[in-house]
Amino acid sequence: MAKGYWIANGEVNDLEAYKKYVDANAKPFAQYGAKFLVRGGEGQILEGAIKSRTVVLEFSSYEEALACYNSDLYQKAKDIRLPVADMNLIIISGYDGPQPGNT
Repeated sequence: MAKGYWIANGEVNDLEAYKKYVDANAKPFAQYGAKFLVRGGEGQILEGAIKSRTVVLEFSSYEEALACYNSDLYQKAKDIRLPVADMNLIIISGYDGPQPGNT
């Protein structure tokens, strides 16, 4: 079964208030087994235009990724984030098919 991912990209407009969102999202992320693969960090925009902060979370499945987002706990955390950050978020299924060079 393919894993599920949240890919978020955005701007944090109020870092102090955003820290409350980080605290609030810890519970649903733990409950649904989220693993941070990318959380800010150094990067270079080589093509196109994106915002300054990128986060990638991994879940055991696409269904778990969606369930976390739709959970009451995460929705409460999201309500904290909305006024203080401008984010784009996609929830997407991972790829578990053949890799180049594998037959």
